[in-house]
Amino acid sequence: MTKILLAEDDPNLGQLLQEYLTIKGYETILAKDGDDALSKFVLMDYDLCIFDVMMPKKDGFTLAKEVRMSDKDTPIIFLTAKAMKEDTLQGFKVGADDYMTKPFSMEELLARIQAILRRSQKITNTHDIKTTVFSIGGYQFDAEKQLLTHETGPQKLTSKESELLKLLCENMGKPVSRSFALKMVWGDDTYFNARSMDVYITKLRKFFKEEPSIQIINLHGEGFKLMG
Repeated sequence: MTKILLAEDDPNLGQLLQEYLTIKGYETILAKDGDDALSKFVLMDYDLCIFDVMMPKKDGFTLAKEVRMSDKDTPIIFLTAKAMKEDTLQGFKVGADDYMTKPFSMEELLARIQAILRRSQKITNTHDIKTTVFSIGGYQFDAEKQLLTHETGPQKLTSKESELLKLLCENMGKPVSRSFALKMVWGDDTYFNARSMDVYITKLRKFFKEEPSIQIINLHGEGFKLMG
């Protein structure tokens, strides 16, 4: 069954949309805010996401940016009460596939979902296999084998080290938020896991000691960025 992640902070509208889409044959997981949606997103694969723009804790645009850090393909539809042109443009800039302004008809939403799923299915059928080997300066990182190699020798990584480095490599030169990294690699962003991640970041930095130009930059209050 096609899975849809629906992030909507209005409980009445959220429940109504969830029930409607379920009746139409879509398994619809409802999240009550942006943080809840990100937590649910990392737990399973979805065929399509529907994000309300104005949500507490994490708005729809921020949520979409974080989703796009690890998933470039899953279609995203934004729902908003605003009809501002600037908001529409921002939505597409962060990776939206469609944009609907409230109020809207259920039938129109369903039609757009069906059209997007047809397009994404065609793309998926011809899409290249996701990259698992990355070049970082003079290093080569094989995420599948959990191996970082350099002319000075190979370095076997642990599962957590490999997952964290892969996330940074997929977003080379771009910031990766602490919250997103924690939820992707550790499953949640508790204080204990945050301290653990800091230790892993320190270990990854040591692995690149042969090339000082490769840096994992700590962005205060934002996250990390791999430069190489």
